[in-house]
Amino acid sequence: MSRPSFLEGVAVALGASILGSILHTVLAPVLPYRTLMLLLISALGLGYLLYLLRCCPERIGRVTAVAVWTIVAGAAWWLKLPLSTFLLAQLGTIWLVRALYFQNSVVPALADLALAGFGLLAGIWAALHTGSLFLAIWCFFLVQALFVVIPPGPVGDKHRSELDSADRFREALSSAEAAVRKFSSID
Repeated sequence: MSRPSFLEGVAVALGASILGSILHTVLAPVLPYRTLMLLLISALGLGYLLYLLRCCPERIGRVTAVAVWTIVAGAAWWLKLPLSTFLLAQLGTIWLVRALYFQNSVVPALADLALAGFGLLAGIWAALHTGSLFLAIWCFFLVQALFVVIPPGPVGDKHRSELDSADRFREALSSAEAAVRKFSSID
């Protein structure tokens, strides 16, 4: 998979806003407010997490990421954390996945954390000034779409060791080919 684009993030923001508004409208008459908001935050958080994992070039750890999200969300529900703390736990999980899968050093990961916090503030601002859940979700996810423009940091030791192992593989391959040529030339 290729790295997500900003326009793809805008489409995700629009879809999340529409889905969140529909879920809220449909479920508000039948669920208590707290349960409704926990369900809504969880559904949007899981949906965004799955979107990130789908766009991620790495295949390793996807099940673990979903398991960690499930544990964090389940613990937050079970502990009956306040909505603000529950929202921060969801945001932290999303940031952790983006930092681990899309950022290659500490500086871009911290910039991503700042972006996540700014998105939360934008969503709160929209909710307070408009009273619209649609606009609150839209503003939050629209800011999150900007994570693709965070410049990569310097190549870390992880990438350097991958390059070293590729060089070692090429050397081993050359040695093996030389040995095969040597054995095949013996009469």
